[in-house]
Amino acid sequence: MDSLQTDSLQTSFPIDQSADPAALEDARLGSAEMDECAACPDAGCKAMLVAAGLRPTRQRVLLSHLLFSKGDRHVTADMLFTEACDAGCPVSQATVYNTLNQFTQAGLLRRIGPDGSRSFFDTNTTPHPHYYLDGEDMLLDIPEQDLAVVNMPDVLPGHEVSRVDLIIHLRRRR
Repeated sequence: MDSLQTDSLQTSFPIDQSADPAALEDARLGSAEMDECAACPDAGCKAMLVAAGLRPTRQRVLLSHLLFSKGDRHVTADMLFTEACDAGCPVSQATVYNTLNQFTQAGLLRRIGPDGSRSFFDTNTTPHPHYYLDGEDMLLDIPEQDLAVVNMPDVLPGHEVSRVDLIIHLRRRR
């Protein structure tokens, strides 16, 4: 993201002074600035956040622009924090972690934990399988036409399948 885009994304307008003090730190973007994020669902990051039931704070809008303006992708909190810093977006690591968790709870992201110690966040929330490249810390989508799940086990009595997560771990040949 170039300097001009970053500057316009960080532009804010006065916020409601009756809000709680913590909320005063989060300036909101005006609709003109949000039109620049045309790659986001609903033609803007702000609209996407509102549709998901989230308040479009300055940090959420900036992070959603970084996440969703590049198409489907897999990011970790550290990756997004680095991108935000590189783009000149003033956010803390805690804000990045909290925002990713809020986006996941709102259905905007899907959390994938391929190795139990680190989470990736997928901007494609539809059910789809993944490759995880061990040793390279990379998560890749598997084209769905390359996969067929047959002979699923019987579901436990009183339960139903809510989703199927498939992660195939790969490593380089030695």
